[in-house]
Amino acid sequence: MLNTDPILPHIDSHRADLIVLSDRVWGMPETLYAEYRSCAEHTATLRAKGFRVTEELCGIPTAVLGEAGEGGPVIAILGEYDALPGLSQEANIAEPRPLVAGGAGHGCGHNMLGSAALLAACALKDWLEATGTPGRVRYYGCPAEEGGAAKAFMVRDGAFADVDAAITWHPNAMTKVFDAHSLANTRIDFTFTGRTSHAAVSPHLGRSALDAVELMNVGVNYMREHMPSSARIHYAYLDAGGTAPNVVQGTAKVRYTVRATDLPGMLALIERVRKVAQGAALMTETAVGIKVISAVSNLLGNTPLEEAMQAAMDGLGGVAFDDDDRAYAARIQATLTAEDITAAYRRAGIEPRQGEPLCDYVVPRTVIGDRMMGSTDVADVSWAVPTVQALVATHAIGTPGHTWQITAQGKAPAAHKGMTYAGQVMGATARMLFSDERLLERAKTDHRERLARQPYVCPIPDDVQPPLQPRPAE
Repeated sequence: MLNTDPILPHIDSHRADLIVLSDRVWGMPETLYAEYRSCAEHTATLRAKGFRVTEELCGIPTAVLGEAGEGGPVIAILGEYDALPGLSQEANIAEPRPLVAGGAGHGCGHNMLGSAALLAACALKDWLEATGTPGRVRYYGCPAEEGGAAKAFMVRDGAFADVDAAITWHPNAMTKVFDAHSLANTRIDFTFTGRTSHAAVSPHLGRSALDAVELMNVGVNYMREHMPSSARIHYAYLDAGGTAPNVVQGTAKVRYTVRATDLPGMLALIERVRKVAQGAALMTETAVGIKVISAVSNLLGNTPLEEAMQAAMDGLGGVAFDDDDRAYAARIQATLTAEDITAAYRRAGIEPRQGEPLCDYVVPRTVIGDRMMGSTDVADVSWAVPTVQALVATHAIGTPGHTWQITAQGKAPAAHKGMTYAGQVMGATARMLFSDERLLERAKTDHRERLARQPYVCPIPDDVQPPLQPRPAE
């Protein structure tokens, strides 16, 4: 590692505090829009570090903004801290062992994501003060990335209207600048209403909402043959109408996720799925209610920012893991399949390597692997302002996302090293933007040119509000 960037000493002065924050958030996993304790921890840290704090950003109780600096450009550092249901897991072991049966867990590493982003923001605050550089750094504490699309709601409500550029990261098996590619995604609930009846005595008087859901699913499954191969459609029953088979089910609800490589493609697929639902209602003489729950766009890249982040990574080198880190990662790899490990290399665009439990190097930006077929609400920020994202090695190569293995590794020494490195990369990239007006202007020009080719349309209807969760009883 070449410790030459002037942001690095400021990272070092806050590193220990932010590792503590990451581990504390790991220990209080909260799912989408219920991250009250996690948000409070981030808010307290912002205040302790001297940021100007805005709570309940955009009316979301678990969103927070911290700002420091004066004048100049505004650079946003995006953090997250939501967990996933069903992924409770004891830390630093290599076998499934839930801490709470059926409980939530940080199976995507967002405890590190938010803490490293705040680490970068703290370092930038100190650097701006020490150098007298005009500019403002903002930490955005963003909830509900996992299916809640909080950033998309925040973009729609103007939270990024005066931001010049945004920077974020995500825990990964490899270290590289993220190839800005993701699927636009919407979640829609289809609620069918029919008429209950005695299933044996008077079945002819009933109108089955469950039949309607099943017919809808059949119709959508047949539709899969006639849609782009890059698109994805998934569904889950939210209400199957009850458990009594001798009652004709009067209500049933199914949630669909519709994904495509861009917004126009997603919107076209949604209309086709709506028509299938309406057809199912017609066939069963039921009524269907259609409600959008959340939606996100596809990511928009930015070449100047990606080049700047690559330069920051190249200057740092890879994450400096040690033998103990590799030994634990090897034990985790023993719980994985060969296909899991090969897939991680394919996503990074490099040939698989034998006996390599952790990535301690930087994958070049020009190396393109398998495109990510997931979705993220960072995408909507990328349409609002020039945005760049780092992937940083924090866990064993091959570890699938959203698994107990990610939770288990979430507060290991390797994770602490990776999140510190992420803070360094984000801090160095932002420092370049504060220091180089031409770089920032090139980033803005790139962004304007992309928007000219395809203007942004928020995928969330104006009347849809975030599905906020009540504050738990103390």
